[in-house]
Amino acid sequence: MGSEHEPAHRAGAPPSPRSATTLRVNGKPHTLTVDHRRVLLDLLREDLDLTGAKKGCDHGQCGACTVLVDGRRVNSCLLLAVAADGCDITTVEGLSGDGEELHPLQRAFLERDAFQCGYCTPGQICSAVGALAEAEAGHPSRVTDGRALAGPVPLDRDEIRERLSGNLCRCGAYPRIVDAVEDVIR
Repeated sequence: MGSEHEPAHRAGAPPSPRSATTLRVNGKPHTLTVDHRRVLLDLLREDLDLTGAKKGCDHGQCGACTVLVDGRRVNSCLLLAVAADGCDITTVEGLSGDGEELHPLQRAFLERDAFQCGYCTPGQICSAVGALAEAEAGHPSRVTDGRALAGPVPLDRDEIRERLSGNLCRCGAYPRIVDAVEDVIR
């Protein structure tokens, strides 16, 4: 039985806009034709099979999807993939580079048992890498002493907690996460 209400894609509606997008992901270039509505998280997980970054809340509130874009922390569930055209993307899978040796933060998380279920761990680790770089570059946080800093921000437990506050851990592994980050900065 025919219908007068054909779906838009069959009724002659134009296809959704797509663009060739080039990303350098974990050191390797990828050029894909990407729907303008597709977020970076879905591209990483579904097109490039990099499943470390997790889809937690899909609203940028939990941090499970955190990756590094040009060295800065980003919630990949909120960033349109086409907006990252030409950018360097680092996921948890790429932190160790081409070698088998773990990144110091990955090793510290293992040594400190800084995870339970592990769902948030890739985002926590990428966020910590970005937070350390921000502090090294002198970027203050809400709890940074108000004096003007001419160099790196010293990281104590309060600074670490504040800088990682955008990443949620439903298991409550926060004390060990802070311990792991402290191990890396010592």
